[in-house]
Amino acid sequence: MDRQPPPFFNRGPAPLVRLSFFMLLAILLMVLDMRFRAAETLRTALAVVIYPLQRATGAPLEMLSSIADYFSSLSSAQRENEALRSKVLQNARDVLTLEALAAENAQLRRLLDARERVPTGASLAEIMYSGRDPFSRKIVIDKGSQQGMLSGQPVIDETGVIGQVTRVFPMLSEVTLITDKDQAIPLQVVRNGLRALAYGDGATLDLRFVAANADIQNGDILVTSGIDGIYPSGLPVARVSRVERDAAYAFARIQCVPIAGTERHRQVLVLAHDAKLPSAPEAQPQQAVRSPKGRRAKKRE
Repeated sequence: MDRQPPPFFNRGPAPLVRLSFFMLLAILLMVLDMRFRAAETLRTALAVVIYPLQRATGAPLEMLSSIADYFSSLSSAQRENEALRSKVLQNARDVLTLEALAAENAQLRRLLDARERVPTGASLAEIMYSGRDPFSRKIVIDKGSQQGMLSGQPVIDETGVIGQVTRVFPMLSEVTLITDKDQAIPLQVVRNGLRALAYGDGATLDLRFVAANADIQNGDILVTSGIDGIYPSGLPVARVSRVERDAAYAFARIQCVPIAGTERHRQVLVLAHDAKLPSAPEAQPQQAVRSPKGRRAKKRE
């Protein structure tokens, strides 16, 4: 009977022998590779075979890194966008402020130039707000009796007449515009010197009681005539915008557009009273006029 163990349980060489063998084999291969490059082809082949495995194992890490970079760059871009938007809004506000200041500066220069052109003295005032009555055309300026304002003083801007001071308070004054329905201003056509009387209608001016055959055309410039004792002569007031003539009526219908306006600027000039201008006549009570027939009847009695 065979007492030998089966081949499956054969132990083979001792572990120390096998370790020594593989160490010598490894040293031999390293010497051969260093001296003769014997394993270069094998390394290249192994690198080609292992490359897809390396890419597959590194793909999740690269994906996580790309996602983190994306969200980081997105957050940074959003912060930068908000900062740029805030800067743009700030710059826009500064630009608008500079434009408003430039426009106000230009308007003040024109007012100073207009003050030099008017024959009387003038003081600069600023419009505070418009009148609260929707049926009247009035504004309130920041000058009053403390600054020497008087009722009846003309108010102009750099282009023409705006109105006149109608009420004076200690620190404020009320100015009634020439387009107010209760205002009338004597005018003169620059082209031919024709005189007329303009009445306000709320937005424009109407020349009333002008003969239908009067020499007035569209585009004619109207200036103050100076015969009312309030406005100096020669100040631009309005431009004729429409002339309607009808043979059935004795007077023409003439509409004018004011040259000046308070809607565009906030600064105005208040003219001082000119001593050379005649004062406006005071209204006198009318006396009853007796007819000649009444006198004859009295004599007969």
